[in-house]
Amino acid sequence: MPSAKCQVLIAAFLASNAPLPVSNKCVLRRLLKQLIAVVVGSLLYFFVLMPHLPPAGRHQPFRIDIGLLVDAWVCLVLYGAIEWVDHKRRRKGPAGEGRKR
Repeated sequence: MPSAKCQVLIAAFLASNAPLPVSNKCVLRRLLKQLIAVVVGSLLYFFVLMPHLPPAGRHQPFRIDIGLLVDAWVCLVLYGAIEWVDHKRRRKGPAGEGRKR
């Protein structure tokens, strides 16, 4: 059990931090897009691209190599594509209803 002084410091810290202006919906939406990008990007790399890459570009299990960098690049490009499509789709909504922040 923390001491009384520690409890006072914790309470003061928690009271001083205002809630963030970001809603949980935005955070969950971004997390879902990131999860989709990583899972689909890794599946694309391991099952579609890796068999056609030269040996230096293939990932070896339990090693840090160029293959991991290529996998991360594929996931990053896919995340960018997902963000771009989502941005275009949200801007195209009903007239007068822009993106709410």
